[in-house]
Amino acid sequence: MRSGPCGIRRREWLAGACALPLAGCAGSDSEVTGTLLGASAERGHLLRDPRAAQAPSATRRVRVVIAGGGIAGLAAARALRLRGIDDFVILELEDTAGGNSRAGSIGGIACPLGAHYLPVPGDAARDVQDFLEETGVRQRVAGRWVYDERHLCHSPQERLFFRGHWQEGLLPVQGVGASTLAQYVRFARLVDGVRKQAAFSIPAPSVAPAAHLALDSITMAAFLSREGLDDPHLRWYLDYSCRDDYGAGTGAVSAWAGLHYFASRHGFQPPGADNGERESVLTWPQGNAWLTQRLAAPLGERVKAARVVSRIEEGRSGVEVDGWNALTQQTERWQAEHCIVAMPVFIAARVVRNAPAALAQRASQLHYAPWIVANMHVREPLRDRPGAPPSWDNVVYAAKGLGYVDARHQSLDPRPAATVLSWYCAPGEASRAQVLSRGWRDWLGDAQAELAPAHPDLMSKLTRVEVARYGHAMAIPVPGTLASLQATARGQSATKRLSFAHADWAGYSIFEEAFTAGHRAGLRVA
Repeated sequence: MRSGPCGIRRREWLAGACALPLAGCAGSDSEVTGTLLGASAERGHLLRDPRAAQAPSATRRVRVVIAGGGIAGLAAARALRLRGIDDFVILELEDTAGGNSRAGSIGGIACPLGAHYLPVPGDAARDVQDFLEETGVRQRVAGRWVYDERHLCHSPQERLFFRGHWQEGLLPVQGVGASTLAQYVRFARLVDGVRKQAAFSIPAPSVAPAAHLALDSITMAAFLSREGLDDPHLRWYLDYSCRDDYGAGTGAVSAWAGLHYFASRHGFQPPGADNGERESVLTWPQGNAWLTQRLAAPLGERVKAARVVSRIEEGRSGVEVDGWNALTQQTERWQAEHCIVAMPVFIAARVVRNAPAALAQRASQLHYAPWIVANMHVREPLRDRPGAPPSWDNVVYAAKGLGYVDARHQSLDPRPAATVLSWYCAPGEASRAQVLSRGWRDWLGDAQAELAPAHPDLMSKLTRVEVARYGHAMAIPVPGTLASLQATARGQSATKRLSFAHADWAGYSIFEEAFTAGHRAGLRVA
């Protein structure tokens, strides 16, 4: 999975799919329309185009420029406004702000183009909690904090297609042997042990304790082997969890990252040991775009979309930022007192002139996971196999993809209707070129091949597919990530007029890390 394309090729899929009992298989695929979406590789690659370096056609002045309109950039803008600073702009590559948390719509049904949920944040993510209070998601009721149930994931939350049946939850349990259950218990105790040894939190502490650095030195797979945890069902689940959170499996991410997935939240609960403290998640039909839309709404014209930032240069009296306007095909220059660089580190290292040494060093050490989100519109609900009922998150055991979420799961209307199924795939770092070269039909073939055992009627009910592609979706926390962060901390990179804010500076990409980094950068400028 991490070293090849996510699934079989289109020709192989057509041969196999028409052998399945699909209603209207012959010709049904030709009736499906589709397109490619996602991060604009064409605009991103303009950094290599001489046009992006042409002389500016106009120069504008502003107090603060925020380069990048993802979660970090939007959070920085919010922090500036909270401190009374309105004289700023956000230069955003895409047509809308939001980064990996943008949304689409098919047939009038909103669906995520990237991140689709936010775990209920713990107390370490105080800045995120404040924002959720601001939006009304989190409220004080009778002296305690509660979350509006409309935003919490409705039950049933998740299920796994395993051995021909749907089971509740994603940990394989139906018909597994005593040795498997014993290893589940052993891993749970292991997670509890590392939690007691050194606290895990989100956002992660800026200075990692020695115990975390030791776990950061080896892969999660090597750690599990060292601990004698070799059960294939446990190993599949842990690999799935890492691919789901980090875009790479246990053979690529560090043991710190693999354990952080559980230890920073509610641990790992083996069958029969449920203590009732199940992790709650916040989700919406459009995914985390519900959050970014609320961050962007008050900004209005301050968000300058379709801008490719090509140069950021700090001078004695200010900062110059050049951005190629993809709409007018001209370069614009912004002169500011300060610039918050809220861009992926590998891009920041290309555009920041005379960059701090820590920026270039950090960029050379990062690995990035490509990502695919295929939004599939079906005219009516799919037939179901026996077992657990349809859930928000639906995963097929041992599949190369990550399953799908149902955009209508949060709807309060019980009547069967059309919906959008968002299928996720992390094809592996080595597949980046294929992510850009494959067409939407190729990714549809992969999704159908994965889901056919559970939903043989998918193709007969499918009407449209929109595939979002991300060549550099997120930083992969490979072994050594924490150690390198210690040497290239965000504070060391900041200069008098430049601040850096992105989840890349945490070494892994989640909403809480990006938001906190942006919020702190905004406060530093203010």
